[in-house]
Amino acid sequence: MITPSPAMRRTSAVGLALAACLGTVPTATATAAPAAPKYGAGLDRYYEQRLGWGSCAKGPGDTMGRDLDKAGVQCADVTVPLDYAAPQSRTITVAISRLKATDTRHRIGSILLNNGGPGGTALESPPEFHARMKETGPRYDIVGFDPRFVGRSTPLDCGWSVGTNLFSAGLSRTSFERQVTLQKDLAAKCRATNASVLPHVSTRNTARDMDVIRGALGEKKISYFGYSYGTYLGTVYTQMFPGRYDRVVLDGALDPREYGPRLVKDAAGENEQALADWATWAAARNDTYGLGRTRAQVLATIDRIIKASARGPLTVGTAPESFPLDDTRIPLVLLTGTDSDTDTARASLAEQVSVLNKAAAGQPTRLSPQFAATLRFAMTAEGSPHGSVQSAILCGDRAAPRDPEVYWRDIERSRAAYPRFGALANNISPCAFWDGPREEPTEVKHDANMLIVSATGDPRTPHKGAVALHGLLPSSKLITLKGANRHAVYGVYENPCIDDKVNRYLATGKLPANDQICSKQAG
Repeated sequence: MITPSPAMRRTSAVGLALAACLGTVPTATATAAPAAPKYGAGLDRYYEQRLGWGSCAKGPGDTMGRDLDKAGVQCADVTVPLDYAAPQSRTITVAISRLKATDTRHRIGSILLNNGGPGGTALESPPEFHARMKETGPRYDIVGFDPRFVGRSTPLDCGWSVGTNLFSAGLSRTSFERQVTLQKDLAAKCRATNASVLPHVSTRNTARDMDVIRGALGEKKISYFGYSYGTYLGTVYTQMFPGRYDRVVLDGALDPREYGPRLVKDAAGENEQALADWATWAAARNDTYGLGRTRAQVLATIDRIIKASARGPLTVGTAPESFPLDDTRIPLVLLTGTDSDTDTARASLAEQVSVLNKAAAGQPTRLSPQFAATLRFAMTAEGSPHGSVQSAILCGDRAAPRDPEVYWRDIERSRAAYPRFGALANNISPCAFWDGPREEPTEVKHDANMLIVSATGDPRTPHKGAVALHGLLPSSKLITLKGANRHAVYGVYENPCIDDKVNRYLATGKLPANDQICSKQAG
């Protein structure tokens, strides 16, 4: 059973009282009683709306839209209430895309995609997901969506000068105080620009939107695939709508009890280990990158870079595109570079650290297009919409400690064990200055048949979170990829063992009899 919110209970009570009063009115002739609403007062019009499928391209410069059109994808906007407790009031739109099943004779149904974040888009994903599913792809309507306030859905942008709040506290109390000022300012900007919608930015409301999408698609049950944060969203959906899902795969799974504004705190150790493993890789290629001939030497180079940036920001790049990076910014560069252990990903991080090493030595540097794009997104207003909605979701889902001293104590305690990431993982965020969430966090009270995928060295959503979620859901099955420092595996890590097991489940709907183990492939 779904426990309704207080607002929903009040709405139901009013509806029942009104029906009782109407039932006492005498009539001269018998008339058919109006059909009872299926989904609660005011929601039927959302569930039963007709979608206007059409071109995904928004104009001649819309490369993504044109590519989707060429792939046979159609797009539509789904109307949903801003506030599900007041569905007759303001509405917003959620952008969706659909690649229809071509094997209609063996069609299974619709599968909804989420790429994580929070704040990630999936409107662009149906063609690539179709390829990942191999022969199973043609049997599904593959549906991507941009969650409320993300991407092409009704937007939310707080007008930040940065694209993320995920910075380190740095090496000193002074740098931490600058972070307190910054994070407070980011929260204030969101309150000043989007106060009317912030209370309705939450995972629970996104799950409600998903169920409206299911209804609008005409599906009694919908399948779902979620990466990273999308695993939490998928878990919430199964708990809020336990009878309305079919096949569910969660890749890079989170422990729902640990999810919240301080989520990164739980992964400090995994990120330190991933960075150390990368340092071993870089040391074997010292002739190329010049960072040190042993793991210890490479890590010492990183520590020297961070200390140099604490004395004064390092300028990387050349005019007109250069970036000042201090000890609060450089750990973010390291964090973004440790989400995969492929040679390509490790070479990219090595090139970036080489640039930082030259800057620390006072030498001029040139940025690769990839490094420049990463810095532009994180350090300028270009990424403001993403950072804004990511914080709004996290802060809207669970309250954070409000006293800066809580964060400072955690930072100081973490430095010895996690010298590069402790001050980032424990740093204060805008959520310390946010209004409290409208709803309590979702508790796992219903068992769920689902497939959970996790790598043992996942540096973003640690493997222990997947194990914990599996324990909360006895009917689930867990596929573990051993020996990989990788976040998100299916279809993007090129591991045949993982891909085949997931596709078999999506094709048959049958979970494996037991938990499964896959091994990292050479290279």
